[in-house]
Amino acid sequence: METDKMTLTYLLKHQQHRNLDSITEIMNSNNFWEIFPPENVEVLSWKVLIGLGHLVTLKFPPSQLREVNLSIEKGAWGAFDTEAYSTYDYLDIWKEKVKR
Repeated sequence: METDKMTLTYLLKHQQHRNLDSITEIMNSNNFWEIFPPENVEVLSWKVLIGLGHLVTLKFPPSQLREVNLSIEKGAWGAFDTEAYSTYDYLDIWKEKVKR
């Protein structure tokens, strides 16, 4: 397991009172696509959960945590409600437990 990097999953929850055009306008005015993710941050996955929002998992050195968080605060706030979860990959462990 790689120990010099951490993974963090963001849930960018749709604000139900905003339509897609409104969300897009806010993201563009916040320069979301220019500032997120910050340089040297790897996007491991980016899923859209229909009816909920975006689920984005990132990998980066712990020293970049503040920079990653600020990019969400500056870029996504106002367009989404945000939640963040420190995460790790459990798939190989699960496969070993069920011998698949």
